[in-house]
Amino acid sequence: MDLEAEKRAELEALINGPGVPAKVATRARIALWFAEGRPKKEIVALSGVSWPTVNLWLSRYEKDGVAGLVDRKRGAPREQVPARIRSRVLALTRTTPPMETGLTHWSSREMASYVTRTTGVSISWHYVAKLWRENGLKPHRQGTFKISRDPEFADKIVDIVGLYLDPPAGAVVLSLDEKTQVQALDRTQPLLPIAFDATEKRTHDYVRHGTTNLFAALDVGTGKVFGECRGSKDGVNFLAFLKKAVAPYGDREIHVVLDNLSTHTTPEVQAWLDENPNVTFHFTPTGSSWINQIENWFGIITRQSIRRGTFGSVTALIRQIRDYIDHWNTDAEPFTWTATADEILAKVKLVQASVKKLVANNSN
Repeated sequence: MDLEAEKRAELEALINGPGVPAKVATRARIALWFAEGRPKKEIVALSGVSWPTVNLWLSRYEKDGVAGLVDRKRGAPREQVPARIRSRVLALTRTTPPMETGLTHWSSREMASYVTRTTGVSISWHYVAKLWRENGLKPHRQGTFKISRDPEFADKIVDIVGLYLDPPAGAVVLSLDEKTQVQALDRTQPLLPIAFDATEKRTHDYVRHGTTNLFAALDVGTGKVFGECRGSKDGVNFLAFLKKAVAPYGDREIHVVLDNLSTHTTPEVQAWLDENPNVTFHFTPTGSSWINQIENWFGIITRQSIRRGTFGSVTALIRQIRDYIDHWNTDAEPFTWTATADEILAKVKLVQASVKKLVANNSN
């Protein structure tokens, strides 16, 4: 799973988790909206909080991950923790949690609870989080899964992983999705506040020249990507892109992995599928886009070409994306998928057990 998908899963779990305070869920939404490329002005309007507040939680999330989105105790006395306990926390952080914990990775609360229970020395999760920050440890960024409520979750996982690990002989497997609202930001032109308030310590926004929607299809067998930028994300544009994506493969058997969005299931799309029986759709489980391999590529192009780029127009942004795709395809290699369906389903069960345990502990 790529890093961007991991972050999104962490935030969505916090937003949808039972027992999570509303204000914490709002902070998670702020971080998620920003990660999706929404401008801060829009985030302020959607969240109903002030601009400085948006900046505060984005800064804390950037520094501490989801642990930075919860309230910190004020005025609490400094914990006196023995050096051996400090060393134990650091050592445990760098290892997989013991099997009996039922955890896939450490959270600060689970670490504090485990160390307190096994050593008899009481430490708080605030201490653990602080120790992680001081040592640059970020276990919250390890692989996680959003718990899907899709009743066909297991069947869809088995179906898609089967395509990745053992595709039908001679068949083509395409991983397809859309990255919406990719922003053309001119980072040489910061937007200055009309009346600067020194107490806000406001960070700069930049001139935004518009957005585009990136449609992309990854050939799972070769690693090559076909992509196009389109003005809107709708059924008409999706179908037009789909036709171009499958055209090079002629009448070969083609399997397309994609999200079950309304734009992917319009009557026009269904009619086209009926006319092209060699093309079969395989829908990812609800809330589980991490299994779609094109998400890995979206994360790569975002980090390497878009996030820090300077674009004076949407046209310049689109040209950059096209150039990157051309560069990628010159020596493209397929992503190596190693996890079996059974391994994924087993890990999801562990996460479910972990979440239930956290909810139970928080309710006590």
